[in-house]
Order: sequence, then structure tokens, then C-alpha cells
Amino acid sequence: MSVPFDRVDGTSSDKFNAPLFMNTCQSVFCLFSSLLYLRIRSPRHQTLSEILGIAHTYPVKAASKEPSNGEAKANGTSHHAKPNHRYSLKSLLLRYLQCSVFVTSAAPFGFAALSYITYPAMVLGKSCKLVPVMFMNVLLYRRKFAPYKYLVVAMVTLGITMFMGFGAEKPGKAKHAKASADVGGLPMSKQLIGIGYLLINLAIDGATNSTQDEIFARYKVTGQQMMFWINLFCTLLTSLMCVLPLPYIPVLHPGESGTTELHGALEFVRTHTDIVKALLQYSLTGSLGQLFIFETLQHFGSLTLV
Repeated sequence: MSVPFDRVDGTSSDKFNAPLFMNTCQSVFCLFSSLLYLRIRSPRHQTLSEILGIAHTYPVKAASKEPSNGEAKANGTSHHAKPNHRYSLKSLLLRYLQCSVFVTSAAPFGFAALSYITYPAMVLGKSCKLVPVMFMNVLLYRRKFAPYKYLVVAMVTLGITMFMGFGAEKPGKAKHAKASADVGGLPMSKQLIGIGYLLINLAIDGATNSTQDEIFARYKVTGQQMMFWINLFCTLLTSLMCVLPLPYIPVLHPGESGTTELHGALEFVRTHTDIVKALLQYSLTGSLGQLFIFETLQHFGSLTLV
């Protein structure tokens, strides 16, 4: 989104301002890649509901929790034999929907930040994600981590902050020089806006990862099953928002007020055909990367993943 694409008539170049459409493209690819992965890895006799992890939603025993995800405080035990709705299918799907809302909300802020800060600064800032992930785990789900992990997070974050503060960026290659100059020449007030967008993105990412840890701690699901459902809900959410005539919203809907993002995105694709290749690359690499991300989440937890 931060790199302009040339028009087919060669008259000018423009930036693609349709974050919801980008997210829809990637979530569709992730949806089918996770489904294909699950179908290949599952026994032939399994039904679709079993493959997708919704046939049974048993709680995970406390002894089988991954220690790297942290431990949640016990809420006490009950001596009454009542049905536990915390482990119902409805509650599981609501958790998936919660993650999807977080993912859908976080991505536009990340895209918007790139208009105000350089990509290396964005990457370094995202490297400090350990703090919001740990903070949200403690705040939302009352998890406890081993004392050394707090020290590791503090030292890693301090090192990255020092690197960002004292390390001078080297000039990029010629083909990226113009894009870097466009962002790097912004005044400090504009760069602070980008940092603000990045902080919001990190906070929502932390809430997403902590909720994913909670799902793995409570339900017997695999990483790719979670990937399927989160991307299914993301596709539905972003598709709905793409066809609604939203008003002008700086981050979420930067296009013209009253127009649908789908219309603007398709018109941009028609007049800037080079973006088709970029969208396919973005969607394909994102879908393949998520397979590894969710596998790591399942076995090691979000803190280790970050």
C-alpha cells in the first residue's frame, strides 16, 4: 500500500488504499490453504465436522497445557454436577469470532502506519510485540509466566529500542529510494501519527495472540483448525464491510465517503493491472506463512512465536 502502482495508460502512479479488500484476498487464500492442509493430514474416514474441529470440544486437562503459554489462575472448583458451557461449541466459535474481529481491526492500522514511518521502523516496532502479548495474557486471562520470561521480554524489548534509537538507517536500493524518501521526509508530527497507529496495531495483536492461547488452553483444536475458522470469519467480516457504503474513515475506509471499498478496489485493479501480481503474491505468501504460524502457536504459544 505504501508503493505506488503505474496506470495502464502511463499517465501517473497511485497508491492502493483498500486495506479491507487486501485482507479479504489473503483470508480467502488462508481459508483454502488451511482446509487443504487439514484434508491431506486427516484420516479418510473423518467427517468434515471432525476435520474442522467442531464435532467434539472437550476441555484440555490442566496437566496437558503447554507451559510456554503461561498458566491461568484457577477460578475455584464446584461440587455441583452442572453442565459447563465454557467448553461448548458456541463458546468456541465465539472465541474464533473474537480473534477475527481483532485481526480485522489490527491490519488497517498496520497498513496506515506504513504511510508515516519507514518499513524498517515498522519491522523493528513489531519486534517489540513481546510486551503487548505478555501484557494482554496477564490482563485479559490472568496468566502467569515464569520469572525469567519477564526478564527476557524486558531485555529483548530494551535491545530493540536501543537499536531503533541509536542505529542510523542506510539508504535503500535505487528502486526503493523514492518510496523511502516520501516517508522519511515527513515531519515529526506525522511520524508520531504513524507510531500511534503502530502502537494500536501492537495492542490489538497482543489481544489476538492471548485469545488464541486461551483457545488452545481450553479446547482440543489444532493450529490449522483455528486458522480455518478465524479466516472464515475474517472473510465474512471484511467482505461485508467491502460492500457497505462506509463514510470516510482515515484508517479503515480511506476512500471516498459513501462509496464501497469493493468498487474502488476493482476500479483500481482495472486501471493499475500491475497490482494483480502483488495481490496474489501477498495472499499466497501470507497463506503459506500462516500454516507455520498456527503450528507454532499450537505447540509453543504466542510468546515463543513472537
